[in-house]
Amino acid sequence: MGFLVADELAERWQLPSGKERFRGRLRQGRPPGPLSDGRRPPAVAILSPQTYMNDAGRSVGPARGALKVPLDHLLVVHDEIDLPFGQLQLRIGGGLAGHNGLKSIRRGLGSADFGRLRVGVGRPDSTDPDVVSAWVLSRFSESEDEVSGLVRAAADEVERAVLGGRASEQVSP
Repeated sequence: MGFLVADELAERWQLPSGKERFRGRLRQGRPPGPLSDGRRPPAVAILSPQTYMNDAGRSVGPARGALKVPLDHLLVVHDEIDLPFGQLQLRIGGGLAGHNGLKSIRRGLGSADFGRLRVGVGRPDSTDPDVVSAWVLSRFSESEDEVSGLVRAAADEVERAVLGGRASEQVSP
């Protein structure tokens, strides 16, 4: 889900295709046009780690350090099986709910106090780790339109947070 949202934002913001850096694909630039208050949009960077998800911190940590991104300016977008499909939740810090990718990012950053947009993908009817893993790695059972709508809603929420609008604590598309 994070990669889908990253691609949507890169397209909206007209960012170049990116370079392979920090064990990931890094796209940098500035969204076009002025913000609603007339200010120039901030520079943005979108990193899509090319590591295994459980090792994403080895990409995110070095990128943050090299780009000198303050921890409070970092936003991780990830799928969340503990939220129903379509539900979004923006938060800073908090528990990692067993999400191995977030655990790796915490290790890479040295802190869990980073922003995250949790994108609800629903949970299978089992707690068996193999079933859960297969669920997360499988195609969505929802329609393509529903998935596209969720990606757009998540990108909207990231834009509000990154470009200065007020992001809600919990929203639904």
